[in-house]
Amino acid sequence: MRGHVAKKSSSRNLSVYSNLSKRLKVKKDAASRRRAEYLSTLPKHPVKRFFHRLHPKRLWNFWFSKDGASIALKVVGVSVLVMAIFSGSLFAYFRRDLDQIRPGEIDKRVQSTVTKYYDRNGKLLWEDKGDGNYKLVVKSEDLSDNLKQATVAIEDRDFFKHSGFSLSGTTRAAFNNVTGGSVQGGSTLTQQLVKQVFFADEASKRGLSGIPRKIKELILAIEIERMYDKDQILTLYLNESPYGGRRNGAESGAQTYFGKSAKELTIAEAALLAAIPQNPSVYDPYNVPGHERLIGRQHAVLDAMREEGYITQQQVDEAKKVAILDTIKPASSQLANIKAPHFVQMVRTQLEAELGKATVGKGGLSVTTTLDVRVQDKLDQAMTDMFNSYVPNYAGFTNGAATVADSKTGQIIALTGSRDFNYEGFGQDNAATAYIQPGSSIKSFVYAQLFEQKPDGQQNYGSGTILRDEPIDSIYGARLQNADRTYRGDVTIRTSLATSRNVPAVKAMYINETVEEGSTLEAIRNIGAKSYCTVGDDRTAGLALAIGGCGVKQVDMVNGYTTLARGGVYKPQSTVLEVKNSSGEVLKKWSDVEGERVLSEEAAYIVTDILSDTNASASLGNYAAKYIPGVKTATKTGTSDKGGNAKDLWMFSYTPALAMGVWLGNPDTTILKNGTSSLGSPIVASVMEYAHKEIYAPEEKWKTGDWLARPDGIQQVGRELYPSYWSKTQGQTNATLTFDRVSKKLATDCTPPGARFEAGVAKSTDPVTKKAIYMNVPMGYDATKSDDVHKCGEPGPSIGSAVVDEKPNDTWTIKVTVSRGAFALTNVSIAVNGSNLQVTKSGDSYQATFSGEDNPKGSINVTATDAGLYSASKTF
Repeated sequence: MRGHVAKKSSSRNLSVYSNLSKRLKVKKDAASRRRAEYLSTLPKHPVKRFFHRLHPKRLWNFWFSKDGASIALKVVGVSVLVMAIFSGSLFAYFRRDLDQIRPGEIDKRVQSTVTKYYDRNGKLLWEDKGDGNYKLVVKSEDLSDNLKQATVAIEDRDFFKHSGFSLSGTTRAAFNNVTGGSVQGGSTLTQQLVKQVFFADEASKRGLSGIPRKIKELILAIEIERMYDKDQILTLYLNESPYGGRRNGAESGAQTYFGKSAKELTIAEAALLAAIPQNPSVYDPYNVPGHERLIGRQHAVLDAMREEGYITQQQVDEAKKVAILDTIKPASSQLANIKAPHFVQMVRTQLEAELGKATVGKGGLSVTTTLDVRVQDKLDQAMTDMFNSYVPNYAGFTNGAATVADSKTGQIIALTGSRDFNYEGFGQDNAATAYIQPGSSIKSFVYAQLFEQKPDGQQNYGSGTILRDEPIDSIYGARLQNADRTYRGDVTIRTSLATSRNVPAVKAMYINETVEEGSTLEAIRNIGAKSYCTVGDDRTAGLALAIGGCGVKQVDMVNGYTTLARGGVYKPQSTVLEVKNSSGEVLKKWSDVEGERVLSEEAAYIVTDILSDTNASASLGNYAAKYIPGVKTATKTGTSDKGGNAKDLWMFSYTPALAMGVWLGNPDTTILKNGTSSLGSPIVASVMEYAHKEIYAPEEKWKTGDWLARPDGIQQVGRELYPSYWSKTQGQTNATLTFDRVSKKLATDCTPPGARFEAGVAKSTDPVTKKAIYMNVPMGYDATKSDDVHKCGEPGPSIGSAVVDEKPNDTWTIKVTVSRGAFALTNVSIAVNGSNLQVTKSGDSYQATFSGEDNPKGSINVTATDAGLYSASKTF
């Protein structure tokens, strides 16, 4: 029985295996049959078969079949495996960098250090060490919850949810890197910490070059999230982040701006501090132009804190009402004993732009500047003397700024941005880098470009070329007047530039633009005034830019005048000679450059010759800056106005050794009471004389008599200079004009014969108005105006009767009555037989005595002439 059961069980197992095998074979045969049937429906040609399979409907049916789903699962599985292996490899590769992110390493990276600024001779200008204790690394309990919450709310709302990175934010940031766009804030706080600690030097990389850094940030951020808890990461971030200027770390920012620990920050203070790291150079509370944006950012932080539930709407409203900027500690409290404060702070800002905010902010630098503290002291004293005098009150200005530069190198050797850095209200504002209209001082560059013009077959220009001073409102597009509200007719360019006439300067630009549109502004910027017409509506100033209608930085204008001093060669302005870090490594070093020729030597020389001609500018006054004993200078003044009233006073002066600019005015652009552009002369004269004689002469950088060499090819006609390509007869013809001797203008039909005379002149055409211009006109005569003294039909003198009385001893008394006409009588002559007698006046009659035997009647001739050169003659 038992054997029978075993035999029966064995048969059953064989039957199961047989059924399974049969089923598999049936499936396989069915699959083969379906494939054969499918292949039979396809075209026989391989190419046609390939495209037949790509039909959308067939593709759809395949991928949504069991076979398609099976293949898709296999592809996904392989892809996941490859990505896992790749990700693991990246983590392994960059894992080694994590050894550097230990608390002790961070302490070393963010230690407080001091940056020292020196003048060119090693004199200490400033130790940049802030005000008070700089405790950059603090514990978590020393950071207020207000600050932590404000930072998380504005920088990374999902900070306590993610594991180091935000997929959406990272994707957006990667896209912007590839396309070269700006960072959109996709990084998490952890990623930002990684970037600040490890990749600060690579943060500026964009495009494809920035992808490796982002990958490193991502990987390291994930690893840091595994190593540290959220509070540790947030504390590290707050200790490392930049908070404006040199202030890295929330503690330094809190103590600098509010004079308190970061643990004691109010909601309003914490929100302001949290607003800064996104753009520390703009949101720096000491960056006055950025104040509006800083407050806007602070309000955004407060709103974000409310949205995250950290504070209530009432707290938001109360915090926004706080005049937070009024509570900021003055920057001057951190600048005690600083010399040349405007200059040093300008240098620091420039270094932040060149070396990076983080590099400068971390400190430890040794900066040797171009400043000469000896010249700086003289400049400060000259500015102080000016504001201690009666002049500011008389003229109505409250502020001033000045810049002195080395002409050969373009290095700034002295600068003051206000009357006094500690002056309440605007003392710390740097007017030397502010945008202020330069008035007529820009005309030097306009005429320099005009002298460059070499149009084929057209007129060239020199200092003696006449550009008529006349109304050209239709060309200018508005009312155009000169400062004295008059027009002087045919005046040379020498006179026009030296006396700051507006109309000829606008004509000069008009000519430049006719030759090449945009050439005037391009030339002005190439010469050195690169900031001219770059802000707001200034970009569309039109012809007004020829007379200073745009804002420009004083430092740029001074650099432009150093270009003229170098004979037309531009060099970039410089403020730093060398920068070293705490390890002694040279980060930046100045070296002189050959420069770029932006003006011909001839054009630059002609402008300089005009500006050094004290006779040409005599009508504007003989002030001290033009007559520095032993120092020949070229000087240009300028006045900008508002509503026809002066508001800014400028003076620029230069030699082959030094160039200097001075501005006097009001920070709120209030008009002046008595605006004369030469009022800055005492400052210029004092500093230029001292710098040349006491500094540059002993150092053999200048000596008395030094001046620009006259270029070969310069043509001279009388006092006037012309470039080598100028033709004396180009565009000229000879002409004869009849003038009136009385009015000294052109004679008219009403001009009496006695007042007329003819003169040979040279005739040309005004290139702008196309009106005739006459040159070589007799001295003192005006060929642009007609006789306005005489009137047609007006009476001249008249001669009445004559009485001859015989006297003893063969003498005869001749009495003649003469009446005046429209003009007073100037001369009455009595002649007998052509010989003039001595005439005396008695009432309305004139008499003379004649000696002779015979009565002179019949041979007496009387002639009368008046002030209008009318005359009458009569014989008796």
